[in-house]
Amino acid sequence: MAYDLGKRLVIGVASSALFDLSESDAIFRSQGEAAYRQYQQENLDIHLGPGVAFPFVRRILSLNDLSESQADPLVEVMILSHNDPDTGLRVMRSVAHHKLGITRSIFTQGKSPYDYIPVLNISLFLSANAQDVQRATENGYPAGRVLDSEFVDDQLDLELRIAFDFDAVLADDESERVMEGADLDAFHSHETQNLAKPHTPGPLKEFLVGVSRLQLVEARRKAEDPTYITRLRVSIVTARNAPSHERALATLKSWEVLVNDAFFLGGIEKAKVLQVLKPHIFFDDQTGHLEPAAKFTPSVHIPFGIRNLLQPSTQTSGDGGVLQSGEPTGGNEAGEVDIADGLNASAIDT
Repeated sequence: MAYDLGKRLVIGVASSALFDLSESDAIFRSQGEAAYRQYQQENLDIHLGPGVAFPFVRRILSLNDLSESQADPLVEVMILSHNDPDTGLRVMRSVAHHKLGITRSIFTQGKSPYDYIPVLNISLFLSANAQDVQRATENGYPAGRVLDSEFVDDQLDLELRIAFDFDAVLADDESERVMEGADLDAFHSHETQNLAKPHTPGPLKEFLVGVSRLQLVEARRKAEDPTYITRLRVSIVTARNAPSHERALATLKSWEVLVNDAFFLGGIEKAKVLQVLKPHIFFDDQTGHLEPAAKFTPSVHIPFGIRNLLQPSTQTSGDGGVLQSGEPTGGNEAGEVDIADGLNASAIDT
């Protein structure tokens, strides 16, 4: 019987999002593909360090202990990689070293792997490759680019905190388009008039629904065992404020999802709230909100909607530096855009 992905929360992650590939990338860029292959072979058992998405991935996979059977996990994380199987071997050995519980992977030699998103039921694809993420988004796939981020990953912190912007992330960009062509009063009027009309889903709606299913599993466990401490916490951090907040809440209700926190900030800098909230991952469609947040929290750009058409991001892509146990490794500029183009096999994964 085939392994059924349809009933699971499936996440696709590039090794550029999961691990720190700055050293490998530098070898490829300065010495070429042959030197890169030799470097990977010589360092096969030198395990890659955590990247921007690592704290999120580790924690969401830990929720599989809520499953009734290890053979039937609630969450599936898969590696989607530009590498060929040979150069990707170090990635999988690093996965095993970190005990992440990732067993499935796709290595597409020198080609972007995002075409496999729908057939694998993936509701979130994370990569540091801006081009891959942009193309996936243009094809209607749920993709986000991890930004160069600095943060502290407290190993004793078992909670998983996920923060979402609302418009052009969970919902479509309908309201942002109204705002772009009018003023704030017109925006609030539009939202009030359309209160009974739920927003059309945005790129990460299905991911949120999948996360909500995990919260229901936790709620059932809590009902059975009052000593159980819930680990998953979901927050909305949006520039909306009253009265436009009502349509956002009504939309979430129509999707049958509940969130733990909602911050309707009305122009207050999101980074101020995020610095207290300390999410393990934050999704937003505007780099203006993400750049301040990336100084202390793992941040992901969703290149969807009118704001990205008007103001395309010019940031280089790359893995993020991670602060482990308070010791800074520093950010890196791994610059993994287009690295696979024209090669028989890509060096650094997407």
